[in-house]
Amino acid sequence: MPYVIAGPCVDVMDKSCTEECPVDCIYEGDRKLYINPKECIDCGACEPVCPVEAISQDRRVPEEEGAHVADNRGFFESVLPDHDAPLGAPGGAHKLGPVGVDTPMVAGL
Repeated sequence: MPYVIAGPCVDVMDKSCTEECPVDCIYEGDRKLYINPKECIDCGACEPVCPVEAISQDRRVPEEEGAHVADNRGFFESVLPDHDAPLGAPGGAHKLGPVGVDTPMVAGL
């Protein structure tokens, strides 16, 4: 997974990153944004515009935020609450709209 959104995004969701993303791969949960690892092209356009510095490459996520790497992937690969199937790669966040739920990890924060 090229880029990950970590804990500083929880309950902030500034969404500046969504405006910069050229492939529309940043999806909106209830309390946090998530980058789709299958749709991200690793361009890095989202990272410098995040006002809370929540975005980084997966290998550069601070150790204390490391759980967000797998959790970000899980948002797309696991069945979320109130959903029948994983999101997978729906082809664009704006097309799908807000998902409205988070992973159990983020929901429990």
